[in-house]
Amino acid sequence: MAEEKKLGLFALIALVIGSMIGGGAFNLASDMASGAGAGAILIGWIITGVGMIALAFSFQNLTTKRPDLDGGIFTYAREGFGHFMGFNSGWGYWFAALLGNVAYGTLLFSAVGYFIPAFGDGQNVASIIGASVILWCVHFLILRGVQSAAMINLITTISKLVPIFAFIIAIIFVFHLDLFTNDFWGKGLSLGSIGTQVKSTMLVTVWVFTGIEGAVLFSSRAKKSSDVGKATVIGLISVLVIYVMITMLSLGVMNQQNLAGLPNPSMAAIMEHIVGKWGAVLINLGLIISVLGAWLAWTLFAGELPLIAAREGVFPKWFGKENKNGAPTNALTLTNAIIQLFLLTFLISDAAYQFAFSLASSAILIPYLFSGLYQLKYSWLHKEPNRGKNLIIGIIASIYGVWLVYAAGLDYLLLTMILYAPGILVFRAVRKGKEGPVFNKAELLIAAAILVLAVIAVIRLAAGSISI
Repeated sequence: MAEEKKLGLFALIALVIGSMIGGGAFNLASDMASGAGAGAILIGWIITGVGMIALAFSFQNLTTKRPDLDGGIFTYAREGFGHFMGFNSGWGYWFAALLGNVAYGTLLFSAVGYFIPAFGDGQNVASIIGASVILWCVHFLILRGVQSAAMINLITTISKLVPIFAFIIAIIFVFHLDLFTNDFWGKGLSLGSIGTQVKSTMLVTVWVFTGIEGAVLFSSRAKKSSDVGKATVIGLISVLVIYVMITMLSLGVMNQQNLAGLPNPSMAAIMEHIVGKWGAVLINLGLIISVLGAWLAWTLFAGELPLIAAREGVFPKWFGKENKNGAPTNALTLTNAIIQLFLLTFLISDAAYQFAFSLASSAILIPYLFSGLYQLKYSWLHKEPNRGKNLIIGIIASIYGVWLVYAAGLDYLLLTMILYAPGILVFRAVRKGKEGPVFNKAELLIAAAILVLAVIAVIRLAAGSISI
């Protein structure tokens, strides 16, 4: 790839920020308040901030120490823990990326529904048709080349920040400290213990931070490898500050119960409460731009990862086909075909947005966990400068990954196994004929556990004990 066509630091930062600040930011206040009071939300942000910063530093360190692992997410798991875990990390990340676009679809058309009532709350036939049109328009845009798509993402990232900053400035002027501190720990809200409340925030925070690894995934297309780590850390800290301000300041304008009951996108309702109808118009327009940009970024990720995985021998070779513009044609086509099927959840789920983003967040937990574990393993095995600091980073990132799996809860763990189960057959097909057994003993046990949990999930879905 010609040097001039590669991605610079600002384009990489935009990919990170653009993928993290999608539609989730515009519904963050109500999503966080739905299960927690102000105190628990603050604790949730502290845990998330420490964990995500450790994960970002892990990515930064590993891209410096192992630039040869330019597939990022799945290559770390494969290098540290074998072929099967490497495959599962890639498979889980792929599904997280495409499910993220399903969530964006319903949130996008809930915002469009503010202007065109036919789209309603983003969960009807009109919304499916609209989302399908956007889906395939983005598809053909990316086929023109990853670099041109990345530049459009840079423009949409800048555009989406304007209404968010307008919201933060407006809310500062009407913030009431007494409202914020009233029932700070949520004792009178029937939300459960502080621990239960904190757990309820975790999938939300993972969802809005998903994309932190965006620059890592495109490290092979970066002008300078050192820019990858810089983009990851700068993007994360910038977005963390924005998210904390959105959620905590909102609790000084409306109480927890009112915030939890707001329609999607809740930021528009809050802004209308503060400044009137024009505020809701501004936020809904911002959301539309934001989601379109994030949709583009996530389609880039969802197409790029199978391409890289195929080149690494982790996914079938079929995924590795590129067109003359360097776009992953086969991977992109299958990705968007699966998204098209999942768009039907708009009609069968009572809360399609929450279902899609929760499942996407659950699917990406395994890739995140094994990235942290590989950082820990690498620093443990190599006597390098700053080894002690890197060990601490690895320990924190690993503990955070384990905590997220626990906090996600049993229902979403089981649903995620339904996504992982078909991957066993794909992995077997890829590894068949290669040197050594397809599975070692430990991998056979893991595969069996995935299948058992997937069967339990299907049974519970059929019985109605797990709802979507």
